[in-house]
Amino acid sequence: MRVDKETVRHIALLARIGVTEQDLDSFGSQISRILENFKLLEEVDTDGVEPTGHSSDLISVSRSDVGQESPSKEDMIANVPVMESDFVRIKRVLEQ
Repeated sequence: MRVDKETVRHIALLARIGVTEQDLDSFGSQISRILENFKLLEEVDTDGVEPTGHSSDLISVSRSDVGQESPSKEDMIANVPVMESDFVRIKRVLEQ
């Protein structure tokens, strides 16, 4: 399958990329080779092969979501540099 310049221009427009006149021929032949490889894949016999979402089994590495007691107020503010009443004093973030 040969991809012409107009098709390459259309693909570039959809992908929002700029292409030069030199790129049109180069990209056209590259896209054509990619499509030829897909043609080869269509010839592979996949009868009896179960569809999969991944090529290998996935194992979750996330820990279980287990509830815990919250730290005490004293533990939370133990390393606070400046306190004012019951509030933590920080540097100003926004100018007034």
